[in-house]
Amino acid sequence: MGKRKTQRKNATMLDSDDDNSSVSSSSTMRSDRMSVSASEEVEFNKDSLLDEAVDALYEKRGSTREKALAVIIEAFNSNLQQGQQFVERKFATLLHQCLNSIKKGSSKEISLASHTIGLLALTVGPGDNAREILEESMIPLSQAFKSGSDPSKTASLLECMAVITFVGGNDPEDTEKSMQIIWQVVHPKLGSNVVAVKPSAAVITAVVSAWSFLLTTMDGWRLSPKLWQESITYLSSLLDKDDRSVRIAAGEALAVIFEMGSLEKFAAETKGSSDGSASEGNKSKEGFSYIQGLKGKILNQVRDLSVEAGGKGSAKKDLNNQRNLFKDVLEFLEDCYSPNTSMKIGGDLLQTSSWSQLIQLNFLRCFLAGGFTKHMQENEFLQDIFGFTPNKRNLLGSEHMSNGEKRMYKSPNSALNKARTQLLNKQRMLSAGRNFGHYAVNVGDEDS
Repeated sequence: MGKRKTQRKNATMLDSDDDNSSVSSSSTMRSDRMSVSASEEVEFNKDSLLDEAVDALYEKRGSTREKALAVIIEAFNSNLQQGQQFVERKFATLLHQCLNSIKKGSSKEISLASHTIGLLALTVGPGDNAREILEESMIPLSQAFKSGSDPSKTASLLECMAVITFVGGNDPEDTEKSMQIIWQVVHPKLGSNVVAVKPSAAVITAVVSAWSFLLTTMDGWRLSPKLWQESITYLSSLLDKDDRSVRIAAGEALAVIFEMGSLEKFAAETKGSSDGSASEGNKSKEGFSYIQGLKGKILNQVRDLSVEAGGKGSAKKDLNNQRNLFKDVLEFLEDCYSPNTSMKIGGDLLQTSSWSQLIQLNFLRCFLAGGFTKHMQENEFLQDIFGFTPNKRNLLGSEHMSNGEKRMYKSPNSALNKARTQLLNKQRMLSAGRNFGHYAVNVGDEDS
């Protein structure tokens, strides 16, 4: 009877319109079972709340489902171990109820459900469950992009697709497919009776951020020269936009592209694509000249943005962020200095030494928000990605390397990617005719 009584009270909390009711409900439950120790009771209450939250996802009232999703998100952010144990019992149920919310929910519910699915993927880590999340979610997410134009909803869907692909994608084809779907949000394939809708600045920023986040996991470039040219040209055009967040996202994406050597590779392919005929040779020369001109244009844009004075009413913080970013990009383009960053997490130092690592860190930090520190301290998948080991755990390298090939494929810290980075650096050093230097940036401390 005690358990059923507790479940009824939790259901009432989730169904209530009073956000403060959770305090009184938890307090009542604590007073009902004085014979149980405080620590055991707290854990019981948390497990019971999660079970009730999943049950509440079946309710007809949308506000009830929204509150349930918020409870689940908070639990996944605050207690990773509990989330992992919960997922072992309710993985399939939670995934499919979240997908139902994406199919039929309000914009707010879709945003919450998308975030929950992304957290679910990060919680389970690489493996069969992450693969199932990706396969089951692709169609519902793709369809949701086409329904409505709420920027916050679209941004949440984009983040979700990027995260589940990052964790669950087994090969480059998976990543390419997701990147194409993300790109089509701002470059839709229009039919004869479809009218293009101009995306908002917030949506453009989210698209470019999600796209470049997945680009960091690609070893080399697989797009056709036509699509490659389209993406670089589009990103260059974004550097001229009025919205500062759009310019920053485009600058980060271009930094990753240059770091990968993709622009040079594309230019070389264009230059060498002639089959020997005069007409093809002329086209190749024109294409190569276009790429060289585009590279020069981007360099000038980056230089201007690194010293922008700012307009009336311009937020100083945003302006400084832009200047600092484009100063880093400019130094990288001109002198091959990669940005080395460091941040403290619970007393331990997390460091990055490339644009790819920095983009991954910033994206996941933004996605996890208040749960970032907890995940970095306890989530072995993320620790493997960034080569981060909290001192208090003193983990052995072999202790958590299941699915090692998948994790190494993702991580810029892997032996393969380190060797590739060293080779690229050597090539740049030779071409630049100067020593490769060291550039350090401190991106701040994570206090909590």
